[in-house]
Amino acid sequence: MSQPFIHDDFMLQSQAAKELYHHFAKDEPILDFHNHLPPAEISADRSFDNLYDIWLAGDHYKWRGMRANGIPENRITGDAPPRDKFDAWAETVPHTLRNALYHWTHLELSRYFGFDGLFSPKTADEVWETGNAKLATPDYSCRGLLKMSKVRALCTTDDPTHSLEHHLAIANDPTIDCRVYPTFRPDPALRVDDADHFNAYADKLAEVSGGDCETFSGFLDAIRSRHDFFHSVGGRLSDHGLHHVFDADCSENEAMAIFNQVRQGRSADAGQTERFGAFLMLFFGELNAEKNWTMQLHIGAERNNSQRLFESLGRDVGCDSMADVNHAGAVRRFLNTLDQRDHLPKVMLYNLNPKDNYALSAMLGNFLEAKPGDPPCRLQLGTAWWFMDTKEGMEWQINTFSNTSLLSRFNGMLTDSRSFLSFTRHEYFRRILCNVIGTDVENGEIPRDMEMVGDMVRRICFRNPAEFFGLELP
Repeated sequence: MSQPFIHDDFMLQSQAAKELYHHFAKDEPILDFHNHLPPAEISADRSFDNLYDIWLAGDHYKWRGMRANGIPENRITGDAPPRDKFDAWAETVPHTLRNALYHWTHLELSRYFGFDGLFSPKTADEVWETGNAKLATPDYSCRGLLKMSKVRALCTTDDPTHSLEHHLAIANDPTIDCRVYPTFRPDPALRVDDADHFNAYADKLAEVSGGDCETFSGFLDAIRSRHDFFHSVGGRLSDHGLHHVFDADCSENEAMAIFNQVRQGRSADAGQTERFGAFLMLFFGELNAEKNWTMQLHIGAERNNSQRLFESLGRDVGCDSMADVNHAGAVRRFLNTLDQRDHLPKVMLYNLNPKDNYALSAMLGNFLEAKPGDPPCRLQLGTAWWFMDTKEGMEWQINTFSNTSLLSRFNGMLTDSRSFLSFTRHEYFRRILCNVIGTDVENGEIPRDMEMVGDMVRRICFRNPAEFFGLELP
């Protein structure tokens, strides 16, 4: 019998790589410190009706691949039956060779459903029937899948106006093995370019905080109150999705004037939006520094590029791409201002365009002065993100980090996913990491001291992020 495509040594191209993966990386638990999983589904321990629901329903990576394969939209996000959409993915997968989607698909089918063949229209019936039968069992509920994936803790992405009721329910449920923490994502508070949306958001913020958002000081107090609340529920990270880091000077009086204008119904222009955003991001940095949180910056996405699909389907449907921005100067001024004010928190910066990797990682290194109680490498280039969440992209990021910082201090992988089957991305990363390092060992560029090198691998997989973020782990 021939070896299956996904086998024990998949992607491990040397003896050293195999030893590092199997002895040091494979069995480490998972701390997934950035994802978009719905806490309500974990709290309710949702079960899934079929493979479409758990595998395709919210996966814009797969949607984008199907569009590239000429699949009509009704079989992707439209009103086609679930089985028809599943079949559309089966038709597409053979055409994804050399795309990470091919690897991810087969890892997910192998690890969760025991399918070791090649997914295509020929095997679609077998996968559909086998997968759906497993999904009908208790082990394949949300909590069952988290346990199966050895997830010790995960951090969801949550708006400051969220009640966090599901996080509280999870925290108080002794039957849940995994810790689930909120992440503070205040992006709508920056959107002064749209008065209607901003005002609706400010009103909601006032409602949940019990404060008064008619004044700028009240608005800032409401944000601080919600930040305090997230901290009380165990949150230790903020997250900010930015096209670019705002780069402007803005006094509190000027920010207040812009706020008052928008509250009166007049949207801010581009310059005002930039200045207001710059002021507020410094405020968020201050809040994070006060509580020893980590500030995650996701920069460089050009979003909602297809107006037609945005108007018909909304956001996060596979119509975003890399922006082409020179980030380094703005990042320097942002970090330096926080540092001068003694408000510089721990930072994880995720960069979408690889042309900026070296510039940004080198920039972060300028602000690594050790502070009491802080972990090493308190500012670092985060794992390869989104379009770079691939073999090549991860190798580029690992090489950049190795050459501009200390790889042994790297916080490793996250899923950035909406799927409970995406934890195999940690395995994918670990195999790539071990293969890169193993190649260096075989080439004599790293000592063949497997305990020393293996300990570095083990730390990257779990121990580094566990110590870095300050989350309470089971």
